[in-house]
Amino acid sequence: MTNQRVAGRYTLQEQIGHGAHGAVWAAYDEVLGRTVALKRLGTTAGLDDGEERAEREARLAAQLGHPNVVAVYDLVTDDGGTWLVMERVEGQPLSAMVREAPLSPDDAARLLAPVADALTQAHALGIVHRDVKPSNILAGPDGAKLTDFGIARGSGDATLTRTGLVTGSPAYLAPEVALGGQATAASDVWSLGATIVHLLTGRPPYHRDDLDNGPLAVVYRIAHEDPPAVTGAGWLAPLLPRTMAKDPQARPTMAEVRDQLARTASTADHTMTLAAVPAARRSTGVVVAAVAAAVVLLLVVAFLVLRPGGDDTPAAREPGSSPTTPTETSSAASTPTAAELEQFARTYVATASSDPDRGFTMLTPSYQARSTGYSGFWGSVKKPEILEISADPAQMTVTYRYSYVLKGGGRRTERVTLFLVDQGGNLLIDNAVSG
Repeated sequence: MTNQRVAGRYTLQEQIGHGAHGAVWAAYDEVLGRTVALKRLGTTAGLDDGEERAEREARLAAQLGHPNVVAVYDLVTDDGGTWLVMERVEGQPLSAMVREAPLSPDDAARLLAPVADALTQAHALGIVHRDVKPSNILAGPDGAKLTDFGIARGSGDATLTRTGLVTGSPAYLAPEVALGGQATAASDVWSLGATIVHLLTGRPPYHRDDLDNGPLAVVYRIAHEDPPAVTGAGWLAPLLPRTMAKDPQARPTMAEVRDQLARTASTADHTMTLAAVPAARRSTGVVVAAVAAAVVLLLVVAFLVLRPGGDDTPAAREPGSSPTTPTETSSAASTPTAAELEQFARTYVATASSDPDRGFTMLTPSYQARSTGYSGFWGSVKKPEILEISADPAQMTVTYRYSYVLKGGGRRTERVTLFLVDQGGNLLIDNAVSG
């Protein structure tokens, strides 16, 4: 099919993938002069036809508009069938990435935190992906991107499940879906947990030891066995059993999973213990630090001795003045009051919803790096209204419950806690947790 033209403008170049629902080709868009990906939709027994499924994928992916979701540009039909025109991601699926060696917990978290953010936005819009797995996540130069919304379900869609048929990949089905129940946001959480296991071990958590048993053996194990323990999961170990809990109500929300992945990955990026530094470097570092400290001390002493009136005797002070103690100095630069923290939160919500770019500047650089879906979310938020708010100056947190209109999703209510830091007298958001 190489060099075949689709819809009079897309020239097929090479097949770059093949999934359960059709082949994926690299193609050149003759009109816009760019390389795209074309997925040819076939028909799967028991499911709606390929054209309807392609329309659903195009509609839901376009509704999201998240930077970590593969963009859908167009849906075209010609004599060769129905094709989905998508963003071409120069990268490989995570399933291929881990064939040679599993990922470390740090690397897995860095890749999946933005994907969890995309799924958080999808769930906020009432969209359940239903087929989260490593082969549907592409590792590109701009980070991991989620693809294949072909069997995703929006809140307004009828269920795609037919009698006797379960949709999704068997190895990543949540137990309730494996038993014939309807997929929910909690099911996506389970599938993301199974994906984390795959990245850490190089294979699905419920792999087929005996290929002759077929996928039904996998479904049976998912429904009746506890998820396997993962050696080498590191700081991700506590998260795995929570995401893969059999009871959907016991699982964290996707937002909580996202925050945990982002927070721990960020901590791992910026933390280095002394034990991790070679001995020679440690000894050199200690000497350098000692010399630097001595120099600083000498400079401070010289400044205090040589500055005019620097002896701080009663004669050197202004009449009626008193020496400033360290305690008095710290209280002068006191932590913000509860009222100030609350006002900051109110200002932030109003700013982020009216001007997401300005709102983004109210985050610390580290939190900005973790907030890949920021503009996509706040750009869809309209008419926010804070219903209740309280602050804890000792913890530098402010918690508020607010309602807002999400474009295409109606009015919603959410509780958010902001974790603040004071940088040079300016309050900035270092983390935020919803729920």
